[in-house]
Amino acid sequence: MKTSTDFLKMKESEEKIVMLTAYDYPSAKQAEHAEVDMILVGDSLGMVVLGYDSTVPVTMADMIHHGKAVKRGAPNTFIVIDMPFMSYHLSVKDTLLNAASLIQETGAQAVKVEGGDDVITHIKALTKAGVPVMAHLGLTPQSVGVLGGYKVQGKNAGAARKLIDDAKKCEEAGAFAVVLECVPKQLTDEIVKQIGIPAIGIGAGAGADGQVLVYHDILTYGVDRVPKFVKQYANSGEMMENAIRAYKDEVKGKLFPKDEHSFTMKDQELSGLYGGKA
Repeated sequence: MKTSTDFLKMKESEEKIVMLTAYDYPSAKQAEHAEVDMILVGDSLGMVVLGYDSTVPVTMADMIHHGKAVKRGAPNTFIVIDMPFMSYHLSVKDTLLNAASLIQETGAQAVKVEGGDDVITHIKALTKAGVPVMAHLGLTPQSVGVLGGYKVQGKNAGAARKLIDDAKKCEEAGAFAVVLECVPKQLTDEIVKQIGIPAIGIGAGAGADGQVLVYHDILTYGVDRVPKFVKQYANSGEMMENAIRAYKDEVKGKLFPKDEHSFTMKDQELSGLYGGKA
């Protein structure tokens, strides 16, 4: 299993970091077999697997439940788990207690928090308590209502300078890495140069120290459409629907199950069932 120190070395040697967002045992197992560097148990599970309109309804119980499943599927992969909406905003004490629950109950190696200035104190406290923290800047889905929707962030000079400043503050507070979501590629390039910790991009251009995408997005599994920054590597959803339709058609057409899919009784037992002699 890689460690936070390994990721720093990867940045220094310019080896790209591969992160995949996964939410359950089978997807995590596939990710580990494919040898990704890191798995994120994202609160995007609210939309991807629970059917919510945003990440806001996701609870601590949801994250713990899915985090445990991912850890069972990928016991030898570095796992980061999202702290969900309002689990790290009320007080530093609440942040520490919630992070402790996530780490202790799931076995994840780190937590991820969204935001800049408003979470710096929490990043410091978590790091001091021994909890590795990944920061998340740019488009922060938990704050999408305040941001006015899912929009690219840091497009003007003032906003870009603020993101650079926030990235530096996150590093100073102890974050071992930062996710940059939906920011211009030129801004990503500048942030990568100005901070010493890895910047993992999602919709942030090729200059990031690594990339993260969602399992379901890259496999076209259960998603109707994907953002511009996603590359779909397979259409498993269509393949799965075709398989389900074939199953339905065979049952309706009395083609399934056949004898090879059935169990049998011994002749003497069958005879006894009907009152005959064995």
